[in-house]
Amino acid sequence: MKKLLFIIQLAALVAAYSSPSYASGGHGKGHGRGHHKHREVIVERHYYHEPEARYYPAPPPPPAPRYPSPDRRSTSGLVGGAVGSALGYEIGKGDPVASGLGAAAGAYIGNGMSGR
Repeated sequence: MKKLLFIIQLAALVAAYSSPSYASGGHGKGHGRGHHKHREVIVERHYYHEPEARYYPAPPPPPAPRYPSPDRRSTSGLVGGAVGSALGYEIGKGDPVASGLGAAAGAYIGNGMSGR
């Protein structure tokens, strides 16, 4: 019983001496209800003229790219290369060099036949 009475007295003492600002969410003395003193703040403003906008002409566009002459390859050369590769492989009995030479010869002949 003595303990309970002591706790009640302690709670009453703390409630009596605590700042009301803590109950209202403030952060200390003077931040409670209506205790704010507003001071007038004088702000000096300096206005400066903006510099004049200067516009410069756009640089000329780069020259158009020059492409080499049109591609002279044709589908006939592609077919000739495939046929030449197969023939070179068969004649060379599986030799990859013969296959490559046959493909080059077939492509050359095929492109020549197309008339370009």
